[in-house]
Amino acid sequence: MYLTREEVQQIVLKAKDEKGLTWREIAERAGMPKIHCTSALLGQGTLTPEQAERVGQLLGLPEPARRALTRPPYRGGVPMPPTDPVLYRLYEVILVHGPAFKEILHEEFGDGIMSAIDFEMHVEREPHSAGDRVRITMSGKYLPYTRF
Repeated sequence: MYLTREEVQQIVLKAKDEKGLTWREIAERAGMPKIHCTSALLGQGTLTPEQAERVGQLLGLPEPARRALTRPPYRGGVPMPPTDPVLYRLYEVILVHGPAFKEILHEEFGDGIMSAIDFEMHVEREPHSAGDRVRITMSGKYLPYTRF
């Protein structure tokens, strides 16, 4: 039986809900960072066979779903601009602050990019007297463009 990543995403979300698990608990079982594990389980990344087996056992996933989690996905797929308010605000951050980020990156690193492949991201709650804040930390390897 072949399952698409979309089918596996629905199986994962149902199992997560039925078992009352958090993304943190699932990621800890997989042995990987929370954001990367969650992204993979939502169809945007891959798990190693060992990680897929651990997550599969925890969630009670059928073998075809475990195999699907190890296949490279088609990444992206979010409509542009995104319509979900959380995703739209992240998109808005890039629209508003992206040009400044680009200028600073080039000034400090040279002509290149920040990798989204060799990349880490963390999402944390930051207590604040005016209401809790969301702290997003991104760290990607700098990749200079090749000069010809």
